Amino acid sequence: MQTTRLPPEEWIAMQLFIDFDKMTRIFATAAQKERFLLYEHETYDLLAALGSESVLEYLLLSRNQRLGSDALAPFLGEKVVLKVVSPDVVHKSDVGGVKVVPKMAGKVRSESRRMMDTVGRRYTEFLEAHPDQWPSVYVGLSGEELQEAVHKRVKGVLITQYLPPESESLGNELLVSLRWTREFGMVITAGLGGTDTEFYAERFRLGQAVVSTSTADVSGEEFFELFKKTIAYEKLSGQTRGGKRLVSDEQLIECFGAFIGVGNYFSPLNDQAPYVIEELEVNPFALVDYEMVPLDGLCRFALPYRARAPRAITRIGNMLHPERVALIGVSATKMNFGRNILQNMLTAGFPAEKLTVVSPSAGQIDGVRCVKDITEVNGVDLMIVAVAAEQVPSLIDEIIDNRRAESVILISGGLGETEESYEQARELVEKICLSHGREGGGPVILGGNCMGVISRIGRVDSFFTPETCSPKRKGLPPSPIALVSQSGAFALVRMTKLVTGDPAYNITVGNQMDLTIGDFLTYLADDDNVGVICVYVEGFQDLDGLHACRGIRRAVENGKEVIVYKAGRTPEGKKATSGHTASVAGDYMVCTSCLTQAGALVADTLEEFDGLINLAAILHEKQVTGYNIGALSPAGFESVGIADSLQSRDSILKLPTFSAKTMMAISDQFNRAGLAGIMEVKNPLDISPAAPDVVYLESIRAMLTDENIDAVVTSLGSLSPSTSDTPDPASPAGWVGNEKSLATLLPQLQLESTKPLIVFNDAGRAHEPINDALRVRGVPVFDNCSLAMTLLARYTAYRLSLRR
Repeated sequence: MQTTRLPPEEWIAMQLFIDFDKMTRIFATAAQKERFLLYEHETYDLLAALGSESVLEYLLLSRNQRLGSDALAPFLGEKVVLKVVSPDVVHKSDVGGVKVVPKMAGKVRSESRRMMDTVGRRYTEFLEAHPDQWPSVYVGLSGEELQEAVHKRVKGVLITQYLPPESESLGNELLVSLRWTREFGMVITAGLGGTDTEFYAERFRLGQAVVSTSTADVSGEEFFELFKKTIAYEKLSGQTRGGKRLVSDEQLIECFGAFIGVGNYFSPLNDQAPYVIEELEVNPFALVDYEMVPLDGLCRFALPYRARAPRAITRIGNMLHPERVALIGVSATKMNFGRNILQNMLTAGFPAEKLTVVSPSAGQIDGVRCVKDITEVNGVDLMIVAVAAEQVPSLIDEIIDNRRAESVILISGGLGETEESYEQARELVEKICLSHGREGGGPVILGGNCMGVISRIGRVDSFFTPETCSPKRKGLPPSPIALVSQSGAFALVRMTKLVTGDPAYNITVGNQMDLTIGDFLTYLADDDNVGVICVYVEGFQDLDGLHACRGIRRAVENGKEVIVYKAGRTPEGKKATSGHTASVAGDYMVCTSCLTQAGALVADTLEEFDGLINLAAILHEKQVTGYNIGALSPAGFESVGIADSLQSRDSILKLPTFSAKTMMAISDQFNRAGLAGIMEVKNPLDISPAAPDVVYLESIRAMLTDENIDAVVTSLGSLSPSTSDTPDPASPAGWVGNEKSLATLLPQLQLESTKPLIVFNDAGRAHEPINDALRVRGVPVFDNCSLAMTLLARYTAYRLSLRR
């Protein structure tokens, strides 16, 4: 992964007062005892070093320690809070490890003894009911033996000041946390806090209860802008009925900035990090009299570790635009994957004289020269390997050690996908990584278990499916789209669903043993052949989510659009952490949040993904200026459907009144057609089935020129008896029209207008040839008005966010 090493002073945008040395000493004290989970009072000391919080008064009462009456004098109020201290018991309230008692020495002593005596039994019962959360120190123990072991590891009781809540109402507590994630590095999360944090997160829409993003590319001010969109901020800032402001914006910015600064300092991405924070959570911060007071905190940390060596991603250019290509695994006697690839390369237009096949028995295959051994291949731009998995390690050794190729596509499957091949794959990855650390950096390798790439620009087609299974649309120019997919089958299917023609690049990454999704996003960000990048991802390699986010940010800064579908919504991260954070900001939520903040449009469903990439392919060059929609339909139910579909999760479309000029132009068309008495000029325009093509066309034209309208959504009306476009199975095109029909003239209208024009045609399968003809000519057509409106709303919100 490519990473930028920033000096500490550049990580923190605002002036903060963080004592990194004190934090390091706290970690060192615990680490010397081989303990990497701080006790709660140590976490309070750590938070005090942040310089942005008001930490409670506390006293640690160890086992067998005598508590005098004067020891409670510093605690304000009439009550104190008792909390059990154990390196294992994290969720103390679940096992009776938290209690509020009167501030009297005798009562504190008796309740402390009771707590230390009963927690062992209740925590034992908890472990037996939750075997997935069993600490390694207790493995093999059960029953009384387990309970005794738990009891011995209870160190005492922490006495803290009791802080009465400012209000008992929902949302007056705050969760703030850091969590090291494998994919995105350090992630900050903030939102509704308290014991019901998970409950809020499950019932509110994604991003309403909590927000998360990577600390590597965000400041305290920027994260605060994300937090302002949550219900938590509405409550804390007093925006709800009867509410009052509990904390200032400046306090929140300072708190977020401090957490981000600490997260970036104690991160593996900081070469000088003395320790790495794996999890730091405060839940909740109590907000009292404009103070942010941590009431519960936990921190897990680790010794520093380093990321793997970066790849020379400029060599992706050798893969996508090669001058010379070699293939290994081509059969001279039958059709196999390698032979299909060879024929696909030739069909794609790659010169036969620039191809070399490694074959021990053949002199030439399909007119391409063969050599007997890989040692006769030197310095090619791209080598495509389609052999059995057991042959791969020796071939990769030869390629790396003797610089046989600048880039490699590894089609072979079975590497690391089964338990038997895991060790072989690990050794291969280590070999590849070591080569990147040497002078020259070694070749970049795509795969294994991938279909490779199709590069229309570079005349490369390494897909192993025969042309009859996946016919390419070579008669159409390549669409300015790059499709990057973790699944070969997904890439194959989505290529056929792209209505404007085959993508300029169709890239499958397979197992990502070397080149990753983030590498391709970074490379494509600067590719002038691409305006829209579409990504299907199941999971990122280590830190590649962060790498991908930086590639996305770079792409959108270069004027590109990035659309992502993230497969898999299972809460995989819940077992990896101790606190509440993973439950409210699981892997899927963190992933989609980070990608969105980087500048990607994340689709919720595959249907939405398909619609958005087709919309983006056509509208990328159009001006998207706002949410005001002009709409037209010959069916009353569609007009109602348009009105019912104005709101999406990103934005709300509007149906403004047409300008006087537009109303006059539409009225004039009604008069000419003799329809003035049966149609009313309004938005949406419920047009009569008796209206001919010209009324549709000129009404749409008037809307597109209306200064009050940002985009037009229209029905094609091909079921209307007065329009000219009709299905005709006997026709080669599957439909008939004429030179003045709507389907004939709409593409020119789309071309002339700077505004988006979206069409829906809910007329059945017989009308699909009409729809397809429009799509190929640059008009986005969807199956119904609801889908058209929903996709337009999401796309509009995305384009406007990029402009901001």
